[in-house]
Amino acid sequence: MSTGLGKHLQKLIVPVVLATSAAALGACQSKTASLDAADPMTTASTSPVSFTKTAELGNRWSKDQKNVELGLAYADGLEKMGQANQQLNVLQTLATQNPSNAKLQSIYGKKLIASGHAADSVPVLEAAAASGDGDWRTYSALGSAYDQQGQYDKARESYQKALSMQPNQISVLNNLGMSYALGGNLKQGEATLRSALALPAGQKNPRIRQNLALVVGLQGRFEESRKIASEDLPPDQVEANLAYLQKMLSQPNTWQQLSTTTAG
Repeated sequence: MSTGLGKHLQKLIVPVVLATSAAALGACQSKTASLDAADPMTTASTSPVSFTKTAELGNRWSKDQKNVELGLAYADGLEKMGQANQQLNVLQTLATQNPSNAKLQSIYGKKLIASGHAADSVPVLEAAAASGDGDWRTYSALGSAYDQQGQYDKARESYQKALSMQPNQISVLNNLGMSYALGGNLKQGEATLRSALALPAGQKNPRIRQNLALVVGLQGRFEESRKIASEDLPPDQVEANLAYLQKMLSQPNTWQQLSTTTAG
């Protein structure tokens, strides 16, 4: 698959997003959960943001920048206030001060990805994984970082490692399926997404269905793609997506590329 076609695909992919929370390091040490809305590492909060409390945390942390619990609480407060860049700076300092804390490195790496710095996240997540203390979320995030760098073989290795730790995790299966698609293997991508969709949690996840609709459409099966996409999207959005796909696939050599890379 050409680089140009891969970029088109990345615009269309509906990711199962890795949610991270600065305040949840302790929780993730004792509890394994999905990366969906129920993930304990989510940053969503129904309580009002306390600017005073966040400022207080910042003052305390500035005097003890190696303090992981305090620093993560401060970073979490900054995120809730919309201070993403400042939060990232805090996490970077924490990670630098605590290089052997794999879970902290993983949190920092995932936040780098979410902030559009996937290339910078790779060495951070690689170190966390190499420490032997990285969990399945670390490997899944590393796979995402590799995908965004076009290193699809490495990405799939990371996703497979994550699945060996957490079998049938739908977010990992989704990302693995789309990694196959980004790398040009649409048939394997479709098979992987269908396996995720067959799981009880997958059946409730419209994002996986939309990615399946995308991969099916990329193979020229537009009516089937329309049917799948229509389960969750309004007709006008379905037609807009299909129109974009058809326009993309009408470009010179695109069909040849797809037929070559999906022949096996």
